[in-house]
Amino acid sequence: DRRRIAALAALAEAAGTPLVATNDVHYHAPERRVLQDVLTCIREHCTLETAGFRLFANAERHLKPAHEMAALFDAWPDAVARTAEIADRIDFSLDELRYVYPVDPTPKGHTPQEELERLTRLGARRRYPGGVPAKVEGVLRHELDLIGELDYAPYFLTVHDIVRFAREQDILCQGRGSAANSAVCFCLGITAVDPSKLDLLFERFVSAERGEPPDIDVDFEHERREEVIQYIYAKYGRHRAGLAATVISYRPRSAIREVGKTLGLSEDTLDTLAKTVWGWSSDGLKEEHVREAGLDPSDPTLRTAIGVAMELVGFPRHLSQHVGGFVITDGPLHELAPIENAAMEDRTVIEWDKDDLDALGILKIDVLSLGMLTCIRKGFDLIASHYGKAFELATVPPEDPKVYDMLCRADSIGVFQVESRAQMSMLPRLKPRNFYDLVIEVAIVRPGPIQGDMVHPYLRRRNGEERVAFPSRELEEVLGKTLGVPLFQEQAMKIAIVAAGFSPSEADLLRRAMATFRKTGKIHGFRDKFVEGMVARGYERDFAERCFKQIEGFGDYGFPESHSASFSVLVYVSAWMKRHYPVAFACALLNSQPMGFYAPAQIVRDLREHGGEVRPVDVNHSAWNCTLEPGDGGHFALRLGFRQVKGLREEAMATLVAARGNFYPDPYTLWRRSGLPVSVLERLARADAFASMGLSRRDALWAVRRLRNDPLPLFAATDEDEQANDPPAALPAMTMGEQVLDDYAAVRLSLKAHPLALLRGEPVMARTVPNGRLTDIPDGRRVAVAGLAIVRQRPGTAKGVVFMTIEDETGAANIIVWSHVLEKYRRVVMGARLVLVSGRLQREGIVTHIVADHLLDLSGLLDGLGRADDSFAIALSRADEIKNEPRDPREPARDPRRDRLRRQIYPSRDFH
Repeated sequence: DRRRIAALAALAEAAGTPLVATNDVHYHAPERRVLQDVLTCIREHCTLETAGFRLFANAERHLKPAHEMAALFDAWPDAVARTAEIADRIDFSLDELRYVYPVDPTPKGHTPQEELERLTRLGARRRYPGGVPAKVEGVLRHELDLIGELDYAPYFLTVHDIVRFAREQDILCQGRGSAANSAVCFCLGITAVDPSKLDLLFERFVSAERGEPPDIDVDFEHERREEVIQYIYAKYGRHRAGLAATVISYRPRSAIREVGKTLGLSEDTLDTLAKTVWGWSSDGLKEEHVREAGLDPSDPTLRTAIGVAMELVGFPRHLSQHVGGFVITDGPLHELAPIENAAMEDRTVIEWDKDDLDALGILKIDVLSLGMLTCIRKGFDLIASHYGKAFELATVPPEDPKVYDMLCRADSIGVFQVESRAQMSMLPRLKPRNFYDLVIEVAIVRPGPIQGDMVHPYLRRRNGEERVAFPSRELEEVLGKTLGVPLFQEQAMKIAIVAAGFSPSEADLLRRAMATFRKTGKIHGFRDKFVEGMVARGYERDFAERCFKQIEGFGDYGFPESHSASFSVLVYVSAWMKRHYPVAFACALLNSQPMGFYAPAQIVRDLREHGGEVRPVDVNHSAWNCTLEPGDGGHFALRLGFRQVKGLREEAMATLVAARGNFYPDPYTLWRRSGLPVSVLERLARADAFASMGLSRRDALWAVRRLRNDPLPLFAATDEDEQANDPPAALPAMTMGEQVLDDYAAVRLSLKAHPLALLRGEPVMARTVPNGRLTDIPDGRRVAVAGLAIVRQRPGTAKGVVFMTIEDETGAANIIVWSHVLEKYRRVVMGARLVLVSGRLQREGIVTHIVADHLLDLSGLLDGLGRADDSFAIALSRADEIKNEPRDPREPARDPRRDRLRRQIYPSRDFH
């Protein structure tokens, strides 16, 4: 080092450039050197054994105190002093950045504020054709004055323009979040919730004292949001518009996989380790879980991998793009923040995340995607084209008792926001009968009300089991609609205003402190003001302290009423569609996948249980998307689309449909006419999609295997004659188990039978009760059930409890797995496809579930469904070998079995 630094000093003197002492710091303490080496290997895609000189030679690149730096560079004290001098001179602050929001041109020379007021007045007349109510007039004036005071009119005009573009392109969209508190947003058509009817609080959205920009979130159809994104880029240019970034951090699963690779662990070992961690959990890798998975936690390499991986959890992994937060500037965007190309084509990203933008007061427009909007739009299109009725979000008949009857029965598979296990348990208890009940339903099954112990008091009061009392008229006005229980952030803010003397802006500061108190603890600074303010206004101190404690219980999980109200619009519309147009709704759900809690198999099953007809994928009847066809009794049937078949591409299926004409009579004609490769036809055959040709799955697969990929043009006619004259092969019939297994393998569902119906005869199933009979069993009785594991949930507020849903041929059963049972049967709960559960049945009203105390993995039974007759698979495998074997045609066949198989495959060929 001394020789090297001396050479540098001589070079610096010759160049007239002074020396600066640094330590090339890469970590704060020497013990982090191992982690630094691992991160280097991750970056360089190598292992520690092969890293070589890519790793540092020692652990000295850590932060050192001043006296160590002085000793290290004792011969060059000026270099150390200069380091401090440079640090003192670096006085740049992010506050020096000047963000200017772009001002779009307005007609007739109007200012942005004047144009916003004009558009708002026009929208108000459309929203209230009978005249704008006086209350709304007052709210609009208040909002517009505050928007003008804070100079936010250009921001509102931009969002209005984006929504206008989407509606002109028939892209369904709806604003949500705190923007639903705004009457201006409602009149501009950005949101669908009338804030005057729900008495929402505008200061939850925009606050003068908060000094922060508003945050308008707009959801668009998830399949068409890219059109909106490209419109913004086209309008403002990539030099002025960019998506915000988001920092992706390591979680246990990703950490153990990447660390394990650098230490040379095998893929199967890493896969086993990763599966011991629950989903997105941040829990560590426990020694007993590793041992349970069949690995030795005392192995040095494994122990090092786990230790380093846990150190890595929470580290930034890579910079990704925000889900839709746009930053738009008046001048060049690169003068504000660095810009980079996104991984997706035609997208650019600034290298700052949401928190950075909030800290600097930079306006962000959230252009978000929502699968349910895609589903609803497709459902409206199907209803219009097949039933002749046109609907929009605003024209769906409101407050339909039949819709609420359906929801009270928890018949909500596929319905937005209320299809989860917890929501389906809550629906029969809450019994929603109007729109505001849906607002409460969406919000009450959230961590905030649960953590704040608000759910059970509300249900008891709603059911008349507990008296509803209010200590003052002011609080009755705030909490009356939720029976005295604060369920929403806005209510917490209003309590502070009317009972503790907070101004609206101060109440919003309380809300923000409440939302971040787990990180900052700032909410406690409001305690004295809140409690003393209530006491000064005549409230008992004990009551004031209980109020504050209940508000504090929201933590960072409080759910805004405005957000719930926006979502409830989609809850009602999707429920209405499911109740009155179930086939169209199921079709739209399938065509909008992936979304929601349930796989296509459960959506199809639910439709069939409601009397709907479902028809299989077929080369002569299906399109890429699922479609509706005339069915029995004047109803429509659902035809499954090619999108349900694993491994097919939309472009290939478009070619098949375009060449179909009236009918494909046989696989050979399909192949020749469409020009598709045989591999695509094989996937269709495995999906049993040739039934309209009179071919079973096995016959179709055999016929497809005989096709040659590239017949020479000279022999095309001969080839066609051979195919036409070939007699059919005598193939053994498939068992029902094989059929069902192949259906699930190819299409992810089966219309022929449920796997459990075929396994009822197994000895281990003898003591199980079909799920459909659980309603007949008394509360508290021990019971055993079995089914396919279709949903597993482990909410963060459930203290380690797992909620499972298992399905058999008669219905679904809800399973509760307490944390101590989970520890005992962790591998079964996390990995079993087919599970047997023993436990005690519990019932509250029509809500039934089983508290598990024993679980058994029966996944092996599913594998056995296809073993009854494997001779066909053997024959196909051998046939492929024979086709590829070179043989001199002058030699007679030496293997009679081979010759017989050759003749089955090519019966019209003379091999001798």
